[in-house]
Amino acid sequence: MASEALAAPDIGRDVRKQFAQVRASLLALVADLSRHDWDAVTAADPWRVRDVVAHLLGDDIGRLSRSRDEHAGPGPFPGEPLAAFLDRHNEQWVQATARASTGVLRELLTTTSQKIHEYWQGADLAALGEPVSWAGPGPAPVWLDCARDFTEDWVHQQQIREAINRTVASDPSLLHAVIDTFMHAMPMALGANAADASDGDTVTVRLDDVAGSWSWRRVQQHWRSASALTAGTTTIAGTADTWWRLCVRMLEPRQARTRLTFSGDADLADAATSILAIIR
Repeated sequence: MASEALAAPDIGRDVRKQFAQVRASLLALVADLSRHDWDAVTAADPWRVRDVVAHLLGDDIGRLSRSRDEHAGPGPFPGEPLAAFLDRHNEQWVQATARASTGVLRELLTTTSQKIHEYWQGADLAALGEPVSWAGPGPAPVWLDCARDFTEDWVHQQQIREAINRTVASDPSLLHAVIDTFMHAMPMALGANAADASDGDTVTVRLDDVAGSWSWRRVQQHWRSASALTAGTTTIAGTADTWWRLCVRMLEPRQARTRLTFSGDADLADAATSILAIIR
């Protein structure tokens, strides 16, 4: 790609400044919530705004305990799938925090936000850290682990804003960074859903409203990031708003396809729109 802003998604991205920006915006939003706002139902239905805030607080506590303090914490029951464990784990936390007032949740989130900022500022982004399961098996580079947390913060803030009708125009640079992170899920999506693809096949996603273009080529039965378009490319074009919602299943693939345009191999396009950048 021509610039860092258009870097292919296998290039490490330091999102710590953007993470701090998103968190500062979240804290300002939470500080201004009315009593009615706290009870608004979000897209993470049945979670209300207060439940999403409690979830983000739990994420902070888990990150600091696990990554900073090396505290293992509870894991899945024997035979329990990871997605089922996380659903149960998150719901138990939200239920436990029901005893906390909104004022306490706000104060605690303010405290953990500073600690999270300090943790990531001191992290070695080049090291290997926790797996990011939707991007691939095994340990992931710490910069991707950090970017994963950044995207979760950003998405949950959008859910809160939409629930209380306080949306704002998305900062294109932030939205590009969110989507650039989500694009690390594409090789797994293509690998799982394009089994009949041939070496040399190429898929491109183009989102002109954030000046973004990402490509992947199948090489020796694996999908790898490609830096340029070539003949035979299957292209998907649309808006960044549609794409991020698809990646976190605020739009299902069949819904997203009605908002996107396609050229090339329909099966490859369908495989690409199976992309999933959350654990589900």
